[in-house]
Amino acid sequence: QVQVVESGGGLVQPGGSLRLSCTASNSISRGYTIDWYRQAPGNERERVASATSAGNFLYADSVKGRFTISGDIARKTFYLQMDSLKPEDTAVYYCNRRPAPWTWGQGTQVTVSL
Repeated sequence: QVQVVESGGGLVQPGGSLRLSCTASNSISRGYTIDWYRQAPGNERERVASATSAGNFLYADSVKGRFTISGDIARKTFYLQMDSLKPEDTAVYYCNRRPAPWTWGQGTQVTVSL
């Protein structure tokens, strides 16, 4: 059973940046899409960024131009670079894959506030 651990969250002022990491306990095979999700209090979990096995990168409109997904399969780690952060980006951030999703990790809290 693969476990994923998200890290890199924290408190940042509006306009600031954070880089989140998602590390898997086992090797990550090619052929999957890696997604970053977020969930704010009272909201559904939403997908914000995806990296497909074909090398395509997809972003939710709310983060397009500000967030960048990348990965290092050899290090079993994927990243979400978040720039120009806004208060509405405040949420717990998670990563997962499609198909055959992993068990959800605990996520990492991102708080954007003065």
